[in-house]
Amino acid sequence: MITPDLSLPIPETIEAAHFIGIGGSGMSGLARMFLDRGIRVSGSDRADSAALRALAEAGATVYVGHDAAQLGDADTVVHTGAIWPENPEYVTAKERGLHVIHRSQALHWLTRGRRLVSVAGAHGKTTSTGMIVTALRRLGADPGFVNGGVVADLGVSSGSGADELFVIEADESDGTFLLYDTAVALITNVDPDHLDHWGSREAFMAGFVRFADAAAEAVVISADDPGAIEVRAALQHRRVITFGLAEDADVRVQDIETDGPVAFTLAAAGETAHLRLGVPGAHNAVNAAGAVAVLRTLGYGLAEAAAAVAGFAGTVRRFELHGVERDVSVYDDYAHHPTEVEAALTAARTVLGDGRLIAVHQPHTYSRTRLMSPRFAQVLERLADHTVVLDVYGAREDPVPGVTGALVSEAFTDPERVRFVPDWQEAADYTASIARAGDFVITLGCGDVYRIIPQVLEALTRTAPADR
Repeated sequence: MITPDLSLPIPETIEAAHFIGIGGSGMSGLARMFLDRGIRVSGSDRADSAALRALAEAGATVYVGHDAAQLGDADTVVHTGAIWPENPEYVTAKERGLHVIHRSQALHWLTRGRRLVSVAGAHGKTTSTGMIVTALRRLGADPGFVNGGVVADLGVSSGSGADELFVIEADESDGTFLLYDTAVALITNVDPDHLDHWGSREAFMAGFVRFADAAAEAVVISADDPGAIEVRAALQHRRVITFGLAEDADVRVQDIETDGPVAFTLAAAGETAHLRLGVPGAHNAVNAAGAVAVLRTLGYGLAEAAAAVAGFAGTVRRFELHGVERDVSVYDDYAHHPTEVEAALTAARTVLGDGRLIAVHQPHTYSRTRLMSPRFAQVLERLADHTVVLDVYGAREDPVPGVTGALVSEAFTDPERVRFVPDWQEAADYTASIARAGDFVITLGCGDVYRIIPQVLEALTRTAPADR
């Protein structure tokens, strides 16, 4: 892993950019916007993907595998923190004295001079960003945007936009959310995480205070989340707008109905607006309140903002249905923190009916698994009828001896409700063997757990329904 050095200069002009790890959701979106600017784009990734092929069709030169010769005539190299310092393209770019910048710095370059809405928080960023962008489009605006997931209505995770507005999902995990020239800051929640970067809870909280106070126009922040309440108390900002279920919230959620797609009322400044979303879960009602609060700071009325947000159809990898075999529905969700897993499973319960919920959980990073396995186990055991635990997706981290998915399964109080199955085919077969008509299977994690879904669906076609 490479820790981003945000002190490095960002070039004024870029004529040819090479992206190391171009196939990732965030990097491919940035590359596409560089192409929109008329910049020559090349890039490499370790494996072929639909994202690489789409970029090639759009005019980029793409490579599978990493080789220094692939830098070509690039004057700027964009990288993620997930690559290793020994990456040959990274090493050669440094030796040649090229501009080598982190992807957050590339995004900063793209957003210069725009009115920037930055969405931060441990959970709900991608959904909230998608809600704001979708609503702005429905209201007739054409904002630029970069999201951590594909917005279902738009079919993409990013777009250049023609308006002054630009909406981004801002990453607190490595502190890069402090880089942007934010006009309106939205903080969905402040649940201390990524302490491998921040070092302490105090530093993590202080980072959010700095991010919020630096917003030029307004801060929109949760009135419910304990961490957000703590951050709010430390703010010096002149304009703070709160949202949530709390009675004193400036944009308050009321009368929630969670039977199927969530419906609720928003109240603000003596007005009310009722809306029903196309996605389930009380947490999405709160996300919608935050999005509406942002739109109100941008000059839209409560009713028109609420109506525009109500059209949000979700984002890819957020409770996304992939298929149904022998009446077993197989979903995928990006949830990779205990709070996110709780929200995803709670939302699933609202539309499950009489079926059972089978979670396929892929722990993400060794550090989080070591620290949070008891919390994952507690949430999974309480909300899922059965859990299949895969091995850890290490992402940017090296393996840690003794840290495997078994840490989660061993933390269950009832061993009959969980099984650690590191082999994916065995996991798919086992999942199919315990599933019966009406059940939901949901994969959980921000790694590559979604890749097991075809195996699960195929296993369902050749496995008899469970009778238990």
